[in-house]
Amino acid sequence: MSLGDKLYTILIAGGSYKTILNGLLVTVLISAVALLIGTALGAFICFLRTRKNLIPRTIATVYIAVLRGTPVLMLLLLLYYGVFARAGLAPVTVAILTFALNVSAHIAELLRSSLEATDKGQVEAARMLGFSAREAFRLITLPQMLHTAKPVYQSTIVNLIQWTSVVGYVTITDLTRVINNTAARTMQPLLTIIIGMLIYLGISYIVFGIFALTDRKKGGAGK
Repeated sequence: MSLGDKLYTILIAGGSYKTILNGLLVTVLISAVALLIGTALGAFICFLRTRKNLIPRTIATVYIAVLRGTPVLMLLLLLYYGVFARAGLAPVTVAILTFALNVSAHIAELLRSSLEATDKGQVEAARMLGFSAREAFRLITLPQMLHTAKPVYQSTIVNLIQWTSVVGYVTITDLTRVINNTAARTMQPLLTIIIGMLIYLGISYIVFGIFALTDRKKGGAGK
């Protein structure tokens, strides 16, 4: 069988491309929604982590330590087969919650370290000039913090997309599961897996491209 015939069997025959596209959409959906929720939750956890009060700071510290130290697959299995086993939640909903919790811990720590890297002297100077604490944070601290966090944040997004490849364990037909099923059906595991890897690689570079585009626009606006 020629390479063209193999590609036709894997990607076209029997509407395979539709199945692969549906799996890709599931992966993107879980990743996107989990990222939105995880970013908001991570910012809140970071807020608690930087409080002077011992109780919220301790809660946030334990939250980050537990979720960053727990394999995401174990967390997914715990929530799906344990915590929400009788709740009747859809597998995709449980997966979104799992990855939102996981990524929120990473983002919380990322924001905290980025916050600590900001120039405190500029904030003090702004306060001496009459800026309120909120204005100083919004105009000085926040832009610096986001600039510092941005490179790691984009890598976190790519990692999140890759982490979602385990959702097949809870019966979700995502891109990885579709690729695995297609490899078994066509008996072309090597070529099918390579195609799957290239799709994931393409998604990753789309993410990097979006961030690069925003940097270019900011650079152009600053001229």
